This record gives sequence, structure tokens and C-alpha cells, in this order.
Amino acid sequence: METGLNTQLILDLPIRAALDRYDFLVTESNYAAVEWIDRWPDWPNHVLLVVGPTKSGKSHLSKVWQEKSQAFDHVQGDLAACMPHAANHEPICLDINGQVGDEKALFHLINWVKEHNTSLLITALEPPNAWGIKLPDLKSRLHAAHLVTLGVPDDNLLAAVMVKQFSDRQISVTEDVLRYLMPRIERSFSSVSDIVERLDAASLSEGRAVTIPLAKRVLAI
Repeated sequence: METGLNTQLILDLPIRAALDRYDFLVTESNYAAVEWIDRWPDWPNHVLLVVGPTKSGKSHLSKVWQEKSQAFDHVQGDLAACMPHAANHEPICLDINGQVGDEKALFHLINWVKEHNTSLLITALEPPNAWGIKLPDLKSRLHAAHLVTLGVPDDNLLAAVMVKQFSDRQISVTEDVLRYLMPRIERSFSSVSDIVERLDAASLSEGRAVTIPLAKRVLAI
């Protein structure tokens, strides 16, 4: 089965070194989001929404921005915990995983961020119109924010990510192995991470290189 894989393109994809800590591939699927991270703090209405599927790079870009802006990372719990940071002019990073929860708290946080001339980065799986928001004022605030979408990765980007993840584990793979794997995994970054982890474990366990026969056995498990 042909994948349309362009191995030269994979080799040519630019790797962006962000703050010497986070390396990631910049392609058409994430270029707009990267550009807006770079434009900070020049964000319309002080809020940027980055939307994309699991393992699309949202967390990665969020970490880059946190390092750049020294933002407070709100992991979980009451959004009121963000208010003192906003009042201190600290940028805020917030992940919306599913439902918003306290809509009034998010509405007040957005107002607080704007009032104190700071910034709010919101990452989510889906755009705000899919969050089931009831509060009209919150809908209005989110509509006024700039939204960028991380696109679905194509074969070349997925293969490039796979090569990088193998490289991060100090594993070399041949073009034949890539061509074998690509049509046999789901088109997602999470699937790439999963197969790389499984092949790494099998390679270490058996003391052998990552080859097509090894990949066949791992995929069959």
C-alpha cells in the first residue's frame, strides 16, 4: 500500500528551536499558531485560543509560551486561583478539557486579564461554539478572541514526528520501516507516540534494531 510519503520533504521540514528547550516541526498545520505565539503580547482583546486534537502540539506550544511569557499555568481547580496572578499582570495559561465548568468565573477572568493589561492563552480540543456555553456575555468575549486551529497532520508530518521521536530515544529507523508503519497506524500524533514507545520497549527487551519484522510483531500485539 502506497502512502505518498515524501522522505526528502521529511528531511527538509524545519525544526524550530524554541528557547533552547522545546524543538518542534513547523509546517502548514501549525504555522498560524506558532506565528501567533510569536506575536505575543500583541493579541486582540488579550486572549488567544488554540484549538486542535489530542497530540496536535497544543501542550507543546503552551509550554513554549509559558517559558516566553512566564505565564501562570492553571492546571485544575477553581479559576478564582488565577485572579491574583492576573491582578499582578501575569499572563495566564488555561486548558479547556471538555466543558468549561464555571462560566461566570471564566467570564470574569477574561475581563480581569483585559483590565490588568495581561494575556490569556486558552487551549482546547474544540472551538468555543462546541463547549455548550450558556452565558451570553462569555460567548461574546470568546467570540472576540483570536482563534487559531492546529490542522490534522498529513503523512509527511506524522512521519517526520515519528523520526524525531525515534531520534529523541536515540533510535535510527530506515525509510523502509517508515513506509511500512505509516499506512498501518491511525492518523494522529497519539498513535505515533504509542507505536514509537512500543517499538522502543520491544527493541530494548530483545536487544535488536527496529526493523520491519519487529514492527510486524509489535503491531500484531
